[in-house]
Amino acid sequence: MTDLPPPDPSLSPLTGWTRRHWEAVADRLLDGLVPYASPGLAQYRLPGRPSHSGAWSDGLEGFARSFLLAAFRIGGSGGRVGPDLVERYAAGLAAGTDPHHPEHWPPITDRAQPMVEAASIAIALHESRPWLWDHLDDTVRGRLADWLGGFVGADVNDSNWRLFQVITEEFLASVGAPHSRAEIDAGLARLDDWYRGGGWYTDGDGRKFDYYNAWALHLYPVLWARIAGPRADPDTVARHRFRLREFLAVHQHFFGSDGAPVHQGRSLTYRFATTAPLWAGALADATPLPPGRTRRLASGGLKHFVERGVPDERGLLRLGWYRPFLPVTQRYSGPASPYWASKAFLGLLLPESHPVWTAKEEPGPVESVDTTLALPAPGWLLHSTAADGIVRLVNHGSDRLPPPPATAEDSPHYARLAYSSATAPETPGPDNHLALLSPDGTPGPRGRIHPLGAEGRRAASRYGDGVGVGVGVGVETVSVVHGPWEIRVHRVDAPPGTPVREGGWAVADDAGPPVGESGPGWALARRTDGLTSAIVGLYGWGDGPGTVTRGVDTNAYGHHSATPVLQGGAPLLVTLVLLTADPHTPHTGASATVTADGTVELRFPDGSGERVAPGLV
Repeated sequence: MTDLPPPDPSLSPLTGWTRRHWEAVADRLLDGLVPYASPGLAQYRLPGRPSHSGAWSDGLEGFARSFLLAAFRIGGSGGRVGPDLVERYAAGLAAGTDPHHPEHWPPITDRAQPMVEAASIAIALHESRPWLWDHLDDTVRGRLADWLGGFVGADVNDSNWRLFQVITEEFLASVGAPHSRAEIDAGLARLDDWYRGGGWYTDGDGRKFDYYNAWALHLYPVLWARIAGPRADPDTVARHRFRLREFLAVHQHFFGSDGAPVHQGRSLTYRFATTAPLWAGALADATPLPPGRTRRLASGGLKHFVERGVPDERGLLRLGWYRPFLPVTQRYSGPASPYWASKAFLGLLLPESHPVWTAKEEPGPVESVDTTLALPAPGWLLHSTAADGIVRLVNHGSDRLPPPPATAEDSPHYARLAYSSATAPETPGPDNHLALLSPDGTPGPRGRIHPLGAEGRRAASRYGDGVGVGVGVGVETVSVVHGPWEIRVHRVDAPPGTPVREGGWAVADDAGPPVGESGPGWALARRTDGLTSAIVGLYGWGDGPGTVTRGVDTNAYGHHSATPVLQGGAPLLVTLVLLTADPHTPHTGASATVTADGTVELRFPDGSGERVAPGLV
């Protein structure tokens, strides 16, 4: 974007961004949609691959998700944003709810996509109420209530979708329309079932930890309480606020110094929606973060994408990450799906005089000190380094597979051993995965992750249930982190001679193919700006040379990608992996020795040590 306000280095010494920058980006996004509005303004029909729900539903999605952004802009300005925006969405509400209008919305039916969009419309109607709902014709209000009322008694997916029902029916209650208090209470109770402690929810049954914890499972309870007002049970509100506070103490660590969030999980095309809970914490007085840090993290997250061409030259959010890139999407992702990023603009509801807008920016955690943080609930380790501002996530707990005995294919955004704020997984590729190879060379999946614990600077898990590589085959891995390094101790249960392949981090670049280097038992890939991924065999890999595999258009971070890889085979393998942008970080000097009782003595490149005993995390 070229039409941003000038930076304010006094108020925002780290990003330069102020509330005016947020308003400018919001306006650009809303203006960019105008050419794609249907004649009656009830749908936004954007270019791109349709979702599995079809174009009719996709058009509703464009209206609902952009209406959320418009409502935050209208409400945050006290209605002073201009009458055109209010009139535009008022017209769309009238046309979309008219069953005889050619642009009418699809009805809310069991487990159908309009359920998702209804929640956005309900939130937007509440937050813009003095300027929209209160001025709509009674006939339009009645039709809106009837359309939203399709939720009452409907069958809802047992996931974050339960909160869409909570939100929508609470709005109906707020306007005196038919609703079910039992369904609202049941949805909130189901949320309690999924709570795993430390601020973490799983998105439905199983081990489904990702950014839905941020932009749905913590966000909607805050928005529900705003709609419910005095109808909300005080103990329930207090419980949600406590959990959000716990979560934000951790969530602040997921952003690199350049503003990039750790690249893990599904629906990543929502991009800067990762910042939404930061604003929700301030809105609900449920944050442990000082206001200057809240704004620094949120502004950094939005600025990161704006500086990398998001939105595009037409002002559109496309299906992708920086450039269009479909592997970060799902079957439900339509051309307007990325506009769930509207949630990032929740902070505009806070008045200009609020400390999050007036306090001087404070550094985020990654900018201040090297950090290692164990997260037992999702089975993760975070380790970040101030020298290069990179956050790394070691994954020993989130696979997004349905509960046993159901099975599903690995997803590269859940099955990898590690993710970061500076890289994305190959789609597909060998990065951050220890694969047992079949006789024809096909890599076996990680499959269901069985977490064994996360504490201090280590975490562990077991995976492998025979899928793809034979019955009784599995791998137990202990990860130990220190600074930018991770050492993985793998104990492999497989027939003798089974070949094994392990990849380090994939680095990607639009400027050109990363440089690859390799030697006996090691390999590295280096991007033109110096971002380096290295893998070193410390034990069990032998002296065979490492390799560097390459990809084209397989990585969200760049057109060209490269991954350092080792291949060997032994019942005990120890590997050092490194991701760094600091040119002074060595990848040599590490070692591993094994004592008579099977304990592995580890030495990191800087000389620090650790012991991993057999069967112990």
